[in-house]
Amino acid sequence: MADPARARKMADRIKVIVAKRIERGLRDPRLGFVTITDVKMTGDLQHASVFYTVYGSAEERADSATALKAATGMLRSEVGKNITARLTPSLEFIADAIPENAALIDDLLREARERDTQVEEQARTAKYAGDEDPYVKPREYDDDDDDEDEEDDEEDDEVQPGGGQHAEVPAGSDLQK
Repeated sequence: MADPARARKMADRIKVIVAKRIERGLRDPRLGFVTITDVKMTGDLQHASVFYTVYGSAEERADSATALKAATGMLRSEVGKNITARLTPSLEFIADAIPENAALIDDLLREARERDTQVEEQARTAKYAGDEDPYVKPREYDDDDDDEDEEDDEEDDEVQPGGGQHAEVPAGSDLQK
């Protein structure tokens, strides 16, 4: 197994070689606007997966895939001339799904924005199902009620034994003993 750093360098070099060769032009009219996005090498440096995207319709993508498959041998010999390796890796062209994934993400974000605006609209016109403030608040007493409560508290203080007040004990009760 080769060094991962060496495999990465070789993958970058193959990416540049294939991109330059496609840029110079292949004599295939089916080849559209192709962009090489990435190259992945196997650990033994024997196989390279070349990822590409095509700008255009589905028909242009299919035609470009056919053109790249037909030009694989010529591109492999170009790679063999320009790299310093004992063996030239085989090439496999794989259509990259980046544009489709980006379009899907854009659609999902658009849908999320639409749902957010719907929720905001519903929130503006929404009313509470119960009270506006469902939490229990402390009771507020009227001033008149406070005066009566204070008088009751004073009477209770005099009657309660052991509450700090001296209470009179009736004569002849069991408490005097």
